[in-house]
Amino acid sequence: MGDKIWLPFCLFLLVALPLRLLPGVAGFTPSLDSDFTFTLPAGQKECFYQSMPLKASLEIEYQVLDGAGLDIDFHLASPEGKTLVFEQRKSDGVHTVETEVGDYMFCFDNTFSTISEKVIFFELILDNMGEQAQEQEDWKKYITGTDMLEMKLEDILENQGLLAPTRSYRRDKEWLLLRISREKLLPPP
Repeated sequence: MGDKIWLPFCLFLLVALPLRLLPGVAGFTPSLDSDFTFTLPAGQKECFYQSMPLKASLEIEYQVLDGAGLDIDFHLASPEGKTLVFEQRKSDGVHTVETEVGDYMFCFDNTFSTISEKVIFFELILDNMGEQAQEQEDWKKYITGTDMLEMKLEDILENQGLLAPTRSYRRDKEWLLLRISREKLLPPP
């Protein structure tokens, strides 16, 4: 008697949303985010390739977390081999390009250093990937319960433009945490 049923907030919002919003859930523009951290030895260069469809968005964010000078050379090239970005001895950067069909190459170059290896973090944010993103996100059909509801709610809110400030806040928070971790790795002067 007097028992209350507590629903997770995301479930409450999903139930409270008008049903006319739900059919559009499958029609949202897919987005993929991936991040990587790797060690680049002194005198070495490491290149990565990302296949992209026409008129998608490729955003690359990188930061040198550890290593003398906290600097790296960065190169981003189009599928035709045209240099889109070339930066020398930078500790971090953010670059976004609207894509053509093909494989984009981005390289981190530590050949200028003869002694110090570098620890590099980078994140790829791929927007408007169409069917490719859908194929890569098919794993979501195996998720049940509140996890799925949270993902659907996030898709709905993002489509409504309500998560744009939150996404920016999340990126800023991630960069702040990376900077803090970098400072913890460095010995005090």
